Amino acid sequence: MSSLQGDSSLSLCEVIDGLRKKRFSCVEMATDYLKAIKETAALNAYLAVSEELVLAEAARIDSLPFEQRGALGGAPIAIKDNILTKGITTTAGSKILEHFVPPYDATVVTRLKEASGIVLGKTNLDEFAMGSSNENSSFGPVKNPWNLECVPGGSSGGSAAAVAAGIAPAALGTDTGGSVRQPASFCGVFGLKPTYGRVSRYGVVAYASSLDQVGIIAQSTEDIALLLSIIGGEDPFDATSSRKPLPQLSQISSNSHFDFAGLRIGLPKEYFLEGVDREVVQVVMNLVRELEKQGSKIVEVSLPHTKAAVAVYYIIAPAEASSNLSRYDGIRYGFRASEGVNSLKSTYLNSRSQGFGYEVKRRIMIGTYVLSSGYYDAFYRKAQQVRTLITNDFNAAFQSECDVMVTPVTSSPAFKIGEKTSDPLKMYLSDIFTIPVNLAGLPAISVPGGFASSGLPIGVQFVAPHFQEERLLNLSYKLEKILSACGRTIRFNQQQQ
Repeated sequence: MSSLQGDSSLSLCEVIDGLRKKRFSCVEMATDYLKAIKETAALNAYLAVSEELVLAEAARIDSLPFEQRGALGGAPIAIKDNILTKGITTTAGSKILEHFVPPYDATVVTRLKEASGIVLGKTNLDEFAMGSSNENSSFGPVKNPWNLECVPGGSSGGSAAAVAAGIAPAALGTDTGGSVRQPASFCGVFGLKPTYGRVSRYGVVAYASSLDQVGIIAQSTEDIALLLSIIGGEDPFDATSSRKPLPQLSQISSNSHFDFAGLRIGLPKEYFLEGVDREVVQVVMNLVRELEKQGSKIVEVSLPHTKAAVAVYYIIAPAEASSNLSRYDGIRYGFRASEGVNSLKSTYLNSRSQGFGYEVKRRIMIGTYVLSSGYYDAFYRKAQQVRTLITNDFNAAFQSECDVMVTPVTSSPAFKIGEKTSDPLKMYLSDIFTIPVNLAGLPAISVPGGFASSGLPIGVQFVAPHFQEERLLNLSYKLEKILSACGRTIRFNQQQQ
């Protein structure tokens, strides 16, 4: 059997509604999810599931009247395994952290628990979130629920696969260069990357600190809005978190003020290049025509420095990674080599050589090189200058030409496992449409837009100005309802009409 398509699970909001109306208890719900996770083990979506903790927390929440619970009411959430969870292993998909059990929760996990959310399990990822296919995990690749021969995308592939397969109603991921939006597109679910600083990074295993952002993967826009309202906002433990207050996102379904009429939708001409899969372009343009039919104004915009984005990213991100990953030295915590060790230097060398995977070592070496004496100005400083130009391109377009932009998420639907592993550049280019958003720190969402002839889902990316998540979510919610009304439902178990 090449696919795990089956009955679509409940969305997060539907789970909460079921708990509120006592159609099932927390323990019954948690038991069903734990059973489903075991039955879909072939996906390799989860790295850790603590049944005892899940059921104990479900029983505790069951003892509370629903009115005394937080906004999640006892619903379970899957957590990407580079987000710290107290008492549950957090590996970042790496052998070097294989047995690491954090002594505290990340801020986003704390906020989920305060809202009566249950940590269902830790999802698989590319090692240290470095990858676009989830093939770089030290614990084996995740498989796409729509076709087990294909990748789910990366690095949050486990989170996207879990939501798409119905073995989590929603999940947290991280997005450094597209790692929430790209797997959401490949797996046919919704994926939001908030504005940089909108969500705390405290307790997130660092890859590239000026780019990393916690994101949300779910089956509906309402689910994403609810979770963002819970995990977002200023955090005193994260100096980069923004003080800007969150809008009232949890009531997005009752927002009648948003209207497509007069909305200016920008089409960046640099994002519709030769080589982009024909079916991807077709799905994007189908949605553009639908938006136009609803009264939106479609305008072509230019982001002239887009062509430099991938090169800029693969200077800045590895540079920051080489610094962040220097803490894994075989001394303080994590994996320590036992063979060939006879000095402090050999401990460092062997622990890092044996503990890190090939792609992580490649990026550390690139980052160390561009930061080295004599090359810092030529590479790292220049990349930061071009990053500013990329940000200015977006800001100028939003200020004078459009309210939101629509683009492909990726240049193709999900590709086969092993198809791009021998060609790193080809793999890196798969993020060409998501990377500029991270460099500029903007919010963006991947919305399921249609299907390829192969039956694989294709997502469409919408990008908004800084801190305009409410605009994105209003647009996504209205579009979701229009597509469903047209019979082109975007839930997991449905086929293209």
